[in-house]
Amino acid sequence: MSIGHTLLGLLESGPRHGYDLKRAFDEKFGHDRPLHYGQVYSTMSRLLKHGLVEVDGIEAGGGPERKRYAITDAGVTDVERWLATPEKPEEYLQSTLYTKVVLALLTHRDAADILDTQRAEHLRSMRILTDRKRKGDLADQLICDHALFHLEADLRWLELTAARLDRLREAVAK
Repeated sequence: MSIGHTLLGLLESGPRHGYDLKRAFDEKFGHDRPLHYGQVYSTMSRLLKHGLVEVDGIEAGGGPERKRYAITDAGVTDVERWLATPEKPEEYLQSTLYTKVVLALLTHRDAADILDTQRAEHLRSMRILTDRKRKGDLADQLICDHALFHLEADLRWLELTAARLDRLREAVAK
């Protein structure tokens, strides 16, 4: 995820302080990975340097000065370009799991155990996500669906690979 573009998009509704941006980000996107304040302020500094945001005001308070950031026209254009650019589909051609299975076969270890252990971990993760989905709002349900569909595809791959282990063992031994 592009944190810079996400913060820019959040600024389109109006100027905000770094604290407000962090809170909005965490509420909408950061359930599992909330932003650190340092990350917000370093990102805002970079966006300011590139002319994508401007300081809309500075407020003095009991602590450090609070800058209020506003998106510039260049920032709006940058967000529009980012939103219109499709994400490259992840093809998983360099899967760590595949590497583990092949390496197990090459070193005469039990690749079926690796697949069984991974299957159990995927199912555990799916149960957690399903529970979260059941309790969550629509946004949480959608993000859980996304993760669950990827895990289901992984499970299909695990089953297919388990069914082909003997053939794979012969192929990697050559």
